[in-house]
Amino acid sequence: MPVYDYQALDPKGKTVTGIIDADGAQAARHKIRALGSFPVRVKEVTGSESSKETRGVSVKGLFSRVTPAQVSLWTRQLATLTGAGFPLVSALTTLVSQAKTQGFTKIAARIKDSIVEGNSFASALTLYPSVFSQIYINMVRAGETSGTLEIVLQRLADIMEKQQELKSRIQTAMAYPILMTVIGTLVLFFLMTFVVPNITTIFEDMNQALPAPTRFLIAASEIFKDYWWLMVVAMVAALVALKMFRKTERGQATTDRLMLRVPIVGSMLRRIAVARFSRTLASLLENGVTMLPALEIVRNVTGNVVISSLIENASGDVERGQGLGQSLAADAVFPDLAVQMVQVGEQSGELESMLYKIAEVYENEVESSIMSMMAMLEPVMILVMAVVVLFIVLSICLPIFEMNQLVG
Repeated sequence: MPVYDYQALDPKGKTVTGIIDADGAQAARHKIRALGSFPVRVKEVTGSESSKETRGVSVKGLFSRVTPAQVSLWTRQLATLTGAGFPLVSALTTLVSQAKTQGFTKIAARIKDSIVEGNSFASALTLYPSVFSQIYINMVRAGETSGTLEIVLQRLADIMEKQQELKSRIQTAMAYPILMTVIGTLVLFFLMTFVVPNITTIFEDMNQALPAPTRFLIAASEIFKDYWWLMVVAMVAALVALKMFRKTERGQATTDRLMLRVPIVGSMLRRIAVARFSRTLASLLENGVTMLPALEIVRNVTGNVVISSLIENASGDVERGQGLGQSLAADAVFPDLAVQMVQVGEQSGELESMLYKIAEVYENEVESSIMSMMAMLEPVMILVMAVVVLFIVLSICLPIFEMNQLVG
């Protein structure tokens, strides 16, 4: 059944917009009138239009962009309805009107229509690869094949909620340091470009040599005042160049390898990747996906091409009859504890439950590490700002103290 995007006037004369499904444009207008509104514009929504909106190719698409949190909530609601005995199409119909954005409303409606036309749920999801990941689609396909779709949807919701929770905690922990950095940078910029030049003009008529800190401050202030725009351009150009370099295969491999070698940060990135790998692989294996296809899917969730390459090599070893734990142990990227737990899981026949435990261990470690880093970072940032401001004040005050001694 086609989906229509409409604009109408309600009984009070206010403009309202929405999404409605109907057999045709005329039927859509009748439905809108039945809702108590007068249709002004009715336009059929195609799949390509929905895809463009979700990618944010316009200002309107930017505000209707589908977020992972929305997909997670939709998955949880769909799992609840199907678990309660609702047929899939009825559950999707119920959720179409509950979507928070027009972009996701259109996607949900098109998915429902694709299933009504005879396609599988997984095939319908492939229409929107920018919204539903390959892992999501493959797990749904496995659930449909095994007849455990509601269980698979619950697992998917669990995975996405865990990821969102960890992401939210990281963002919350980073909020204060980022705010302090921005405010400190703005204060420093204001001091160096406006305050310091005005104060240091009193030293121009002095016949005595200025102290070294004062000379350094004046030179730095002049550079800031005259070339601040060049610094901004250089920073933006460097960021753009780094982003373009990251888009190349060699650039991504180089930067990912360097990130893993950075002290503290590299260890944290490794633990995040191991947690994602373990939880996703456990869910795939638990829901009927065999080891080799599961490894092929899960290697794309680590977020690091070096670790993805290691998993790809391990997949080849597993195909030749080697154990997963032994394959992962061939490289020092995976922590020893994770490798040992995988080997124990393989020997005991409880690999899925052991992978879940690995994910929990490293997710807790990541959270604890982030909290500890943020607790240390806040006083360090305050101390650095205090030292910078103290240097500026002393650089200004030293010549004044020398002038007072000469006058005395």
